[in-house]
Amino acid sequence: MCKECGCGENNGTNRLQFNANGYTEDSAKEVEKSLLGLPGVMYVHIHAHDGETTIDYDPKKTKLMEIIGVFAKHNVIAEI
Repeated sequence: MCKECGCGENNGTNRLQFNANGYTEDSAKEVEKSLLGLPGVMYVHIHAHDGETTIDYDPKKTKLMEIIGVFAKHNVIAEI
C-alpha cells in the first residue's frame, strides 16, 4: 500500500515495479507527468538515478500498452 495516499490496496488496481533505462532528471519528470495524465493512473514514483519505477493503475481505465507507449515516447526503455 502506498504510504502517501493509501492506493494500491488492490481495489481493482495493479502495481508495476520495474527498472527503466534512459531517464534524465527532466525526462523522469515528463514521464511521471504523462503517466499521471492517463485515466486510471493513480500513483507514479520514479528514481531517475537508478531507473526504479513504481506505477499503480486501474487496468479497466488504462491499458498496459498505453503505459509502455509513454516510455517509448520519451526514449526510455522500460524493463517490464
